[in-house]
Amino acid sequence: MSSQPTPPAEPHDPSHPASTGAGRGPGATAPTASAEPDRTAEPVLSLEELTRVHGTGAAEVHALRGINLDVHPGELVAVMGPSGSGKSTLLTIAGGLDLPTSGRVVVEGTDLTTASRKDIAALRRRSIGYVFQDYNLIPALTAAENVALPRELDGVGSRRARREALVALEEFGLEQLADRFPDEMSGGQQQRVAIARALVGDRRLVLADEPTGALDSETGDAVLALLRSRCDAGAAGILVTHEPRFAAWADRVVFLRDGSVVDMTLRSSAESLLAGGAAQ
Repeated sequence: MSSQPTPPAEPHDPSHPASTGAGRGPGATAPTASAEPDRTAEPVLSLEELTRVHGTGAAEVHALRGINLDVHPGELVAVMGPSGSGKSTLLTIAGGLDLPTSGRVVVEGTDLTTASRKDIAALRRRSIGYVFQDYNLIPALTAAENVALPRELDGVGSRRARREALVALEEFGLEQLADRFPDEMSGGQQQRVAIARALVGDRRLVLADEPTGALDSETGDAVLALLRSRCDAGAAGILVTHEPRFAAWADRVVFLRDGSVVDMTLRSSAESLLAGGAAQ
């Protein structure tokens, strides 16, 4: 098997976000070779001896067991593993939505395990883009308003926030949905709006939990191209996925089982390791 990802089929719709260009960025059609992330630079995200235990006594469940992971500027890391392996728990802790039982979480130099709730909330608004499995769009807001909301909460003026939101929606081919409410969209459209919201502004850390789950393969490739382009521009990203073809966009693939890292590989050998069943 080739060590390079198989290019997705060329979309035929000229309005589709993957049809507007080539290369690495909005409109990219395939994961092509990029410069290696600078792993000598300070990590955007650092997880140190991370553990998370739910419950006590006989009901105690170890969701994470001593996880160590650095994600550097320009790097996209895919996390794979069976259900219950700790993938989503890792993302919620990395994004400051939950705290570990022990260990440290450092984002952009801020230790989330010792920072105040106010400081964590400000960091999430300013630096972290989070794509949830269940979209989490606000029903009473339009697509443009949902995407603009994080920017407005961070103090950006409403006009500028809307302009940035419209640009983000256009990147996903969703400009025609700007004034529609979530219940007027399909599940796939809602997912793409949620991803646009996660990427709007200068997000230094992008966390995506199965972002292609509600999307067809062509649109999924377009979404991964945008995530990849943000990392190539200097952001750090973590992608949780069950799909080897989407993991092939990442610089590294990390495999979890029972809350522990059981394997890690660079993209150059990811396909052969995936084929060997390490993610099963």
